[in-house]
Amino acid sequence: MRVLLVLLFALAAGGASAADLKLLTAGAYKSAALEIVADFEKKTGHKVTIDSGTTGALQKRIASGEYFDVVVIPPIPMAQFLGNRIDESSAKELARAGVGMAIKQGAPVPDISEPNGFKKALLAARAIAYVDPASGGSSGIYVAQLFQQMGIADQLKPRSVLVQGGLAAEQIVTGKADVALQQSSELMGVPGVQFVGPIPLMLQNYTIYSGGVSVGSRNRAAADTLLLALANPENGKLLKSKGLDSP
Repeated sequence: MRVLLVLLFALAAGGASAADLKLLTAGAYKSAALEIVADFEKKTGHKVTIDSGTTGALQKRIASGEYFDVVVIPPIPMAQFLGNRIDESSAKELARAGVGMAIKQGAPVPDISEPNGFKKALLAARAIAYVDPASGGSSGIYVAQLFQQMGIADQLKPRSVLVQGGLAAEQIVTGKADVALQQSSELMGVPGVQFVGPIPLMLQNYTIYSGGVSVGSRNRAAADTLLLALANPENGKLLKSKGLDSP
């Protein structure tokens, strides 16, 4: 795989002209995409515009006919576009993301390693920020279901701070919430916020993120090379540092 990537990068860099590519990605994968793309641009000379959003928002944009070269979303919502907007043969699993918790930097760190401790931390929170399920965010949909499953949805509803996309942990920085729940990769690295850790394994939900190339890409060879860079098995260490796992 490494030899293949080196050859493809060399061919791409030696092409007649650099390509301008558009990458649509779900927010959970954005932090990893930024670093992988920076290396890709350096090696190939291509330029990549990264545009992120909730999975639901990206589905609507793809369905509306918006132009893109490569997209990263979960495989289930991607399925409806295979063969019409996305080349089915190009689809590749890139990463796996789980849900985590964050609090304000310097606040007492709760023990959420077990379900009871996690539940206690939620019930003690003044306000909990997470993605509005109606916006189509994978983590928000699951968190709302989890509150129901845990039997605390009614208690937490008045304390829920719903965000329409982006980083739920920013609500901690502004003081609107003291706890944030989202994909771990979207909680890590937010200034002024401390990542507590993943929610308990018994309650955890993992989302796979897959990449695919648009059938309408005007720069197909460059788009294929970008997707191969995103799918490189050697990305494992980088993914881990961003709160993601290899698929």
